[in-house]
Amino acid sequence: MQAPTLRDVYQAKKTIAPHLPRTPLHYSAGLSEMLNAEVYLKHEEHLPLGAFKQRGGINLLANLTDEERARGLITASTGNHGQSMASACRMFGVRAMICLPKNANPNKVAAMKALGAELIFHGDAFDDARLHCERLAREEGYRFVHPVNEPLLIAGVATAALEIIEDLPDVQVLVVPLGGGSGVSGACIVAKGIDPAIEVLAVQSEQAPAGYLSWKQGEIVEAEMATFAEGVATGSGYELPQLIMRELLDDFLLVSDDEIRQAIGTLVEKAHTLAEGAGATALAGAIKYPEKVKGKKVAITVSGANTTVDQLRQALEMYRA
Repeated sequence: MQAPTLRDVYQAKKTIAPHLPRTPLHYSAGLSEMLNAEVYLKHEEHLPLGAFKQRGGINLLANLTDEERARGLITASTGNHGQSMASACRMFGVRAMICLPKNANPNKVAAMKALGAELIFHGDAFDDARLHCERLAREEGYRFVHPVNEPLLIAGVATAALEIIEDLPDVQVLVVPLGGGSGVSGACIVAKGIDPAIEVLAVQSEQAPAGYLSWKQGEIVEAEMATFAEGVATGSGYELPQLIMRELLDDFLLVSDDEIRQAIGTLVEKAHTLAEGAGATALAGAIKYPEKVKGKKVAITVSGANTTVDQLRQALEMYRA
């Protein structure tokens, strides 16, 4: 695996442009006052599938060979990556099979099914589904798409960071949530390739800290995964994004699930923005570690809005309390 370059991200931008609109970068007066910073939200939840992963799926499918497309694609997902692959496969006329944990977000499951994907439920956690997916790919000859260790996926999702810097050239800090690491590693490639002074901060739930521990220890680590925020619910670090982050990431912050729920409520009240747990994780990091953003021009990524009513209700009840 070779890490994508800034040139690859610009190429991905051209590939994706006919299929997806740019997402807005909006100044938030409420969050700016709260954090004593100049805060902008990158609204990836405005994409048609409600999450940033859609960028990567289109870039990957557009670059596959006819032989790979004919074999059909299989991947593992907790939801947003699966929606991305299902949508892109439908766009390019390719068979899509998605392996999911049994407790996958029902809204995301319904969306993948509506997009024409064949759903395969296996195990109680994302990595159970991923290992089953890899086994099926070996046995049946499908084109396996790793949900993270795919340079084309990383280059695709990195276009979100590229749009931020194009819209806000003097941005000083990018705050990005981390699950598998494609979004963070993509932001690192873009920020450091354009201006090494731009800081990139990754934020992950301490209830699923494998990415943080892998980065901290310099080797792939597995850890308990108990977070409600399925978009950041991974039990292992992944080689390609970790390779990129070890070289380029400025800092890595951990937040609790309760702090993520508080951030969901904060986004609703202060920025009139609906986010799922993973979508509010970056803001939770900025709130918990205000010294990281104080006095700076900051772009915080809202990576998705595919929440359930129950998740939203729980978050708002905690926020009001």
